Parts: sequence; structure tokens; C-alpha cells
Amino acid sequence: MSHPRPEIEATLARYQDLRRRIDAGEERGWTGIADFFTDDCVYIDPAWGRVEGIAALREFLDESMRGLEDWKFPVEYVAIEGDTVVIKWTQISPGTRADGSAYAQSGYSTLVYAGNGKFSYEEDLLNMAHVNEDLRAAGWRPGEGFVMPPASPNRDWSR
Repeated sequence: MSHPRPEIEATLARYQDLRRRIDAGEERGWTGIADFFTDDCVYIDPAWGRVEGIAALREFLDESMRGLEDWKFPVEYVAIEGDTVVIKWTQISPGTRADGSAYAQSGYSTLVYAGNGKFSYEEDLLNMAHVNEDLRAAGWRPGEGFVMPPASPNRDWSR
């Protein structure tokens, strides 16, 4: 049985507002996103792989976003079906192309709502080949404190 849609929508509104505030520089870092997840959550990142549990998620959000403070991740739209939520977003990395357009990549997150304002699962999809091509073209260099993803991440995306 799914949770009430208004409850999911209210949680998503708070989640998206936090993302907007992070992008606007009104919030420092991404660790606050972890407040939207259950203690036993599973989070799948395309570069870092599987992250399990709230403590590991907080550490991941700190390490993976360090040095990327000038990146933006605006949400384009949200779709809800039962407890499953899909968020379409854009990753905008620093720099501009010769024509003045941004280096941007398409991303999607699938989340599973668990109730009480929390998600139990998130899987982010992003074309890492596209990301790497754009970073090379932009001549991007990591910011201070940047942490590389693990060399051999856990690729288990099961819920």
C-alpha cells in the first residue's frame, strides 16, 4: 500500500527547496539531504556506487560534493507513481562552451518513499561518459578538498 500522495508531495517540496537553497549558495554542502532518508537507506551514485545507511550517506554527501561548490543541479520535473518518485534534473558544471552555452548533463533520480518524510532508496543515473567529455572540454580542475570516487565501487543497485 502506497503512502498518501499529499504526504509524498509535501516531502518532495521540502526536498526540492533544500536542493534549490544549496544551488543558490544559501546552504553549505549537501549533507542536509541525508535528513530526508531512513536510517537503513540505500543510495546509488553513478560514480561512487552503493552507499548503505544514514551515517555512510552523510559521509558520502560530504566527500562526493567537496570541491564541487560551483556546480548546480536544478530540478526540471518530478513524477510520482505510488511510493516511487522520479526526479529529472540537470547537472551544470563550471565553464561555458565557445558558443556561451553551459556544460550540462541530463540526470535522473529514482527514489522510494518510506513514510514520515523519509526516503529509503535513491538511485541516480547520469551518463558519466558525457560528464567526462564535458569536464575535459571545459578544462575543469577539482576544487579544494575534492575527493575521488572509489576505484572499485559496489555496483549493486538492488533495493
